[in-house]
Amino acid sequence: MPRPTKGPRLGGSAQHERHLLANLARQLFLHESITTTEARARRLRPYAEKLISKGKRGDLHARRTVLKKITDKEAVYRLFEVIAPKLEGREGGYTRIIKTTPRKGDNAPMAIISLVTEPVAKKEVVNDAVATAKKAAAKATEKATEKAAAKAEPKEYKGAVRVADGAAEAPDADHLIKGNEDSMKYHVPGSRWYDATVAEVWFATAEDAVAAGFEPAGGAAAQKIAE
Repeated sequence: MPRPTKGPRLGGSAQHERHLLANLARQLFLHESITTTEARARRLRPYAEKLISKGKRGDLHARRTVLKKITDKEAVYRLFEVIAPKLEGREGGYTRIIKTTPRKGDNAPMAIISLVTEPVAKKEVVNDAVATAKKAAAKATEKATEKAAAKAEPKEYKGAVRVADGAAEAPDADHLIKGNEDSMKYHVPGSRWYDATVAEVWFATAEDAVAAGFEPAGGAAAQKIAE
């Protein structure tokens, strides 16, 4: 007994399988979408796409070749005159399979196989979109690199002393106001979060901190130096 080229046979004999696939392809070309078992849909897909490729050729020999497999002239007419023009410009992938709910009774997995008739974007449009995406990605990478470089270089503030790793103790007796660069807030001695704050920069006066872009933590009233 002859064996199929690949996969299990649909039916009891090779002839039965050929008739089954031809009938499924006929229904697909007539209705453009059919519901069948998932196994049959997967076997039908390459079978139907080969016939569609012949339909796109459109010559007499291709038409006669298709008629040997599908004897329904209406289905062949739709393949060559209706379906093939819709698929102009599409290089393969003429069908799609979507799984659906199992069949009642035997719980067989079912699927919908349909023709992909959506228009294909022109190659120029696709290339333009790809080029635009690449430019945007390069620009974003450049900005991220610049931001990282700017962050890596410590900013200098007028009238401030910078501590490399941050510290909780003042570097000298003249610079007692803590500046936190993560929150861009400053803390004066005796304020609520002063002792718990680790400062990267230290200011001599609150005016210097404000001029450098720092804001009083908790408001101006909370960061008023006691006289």
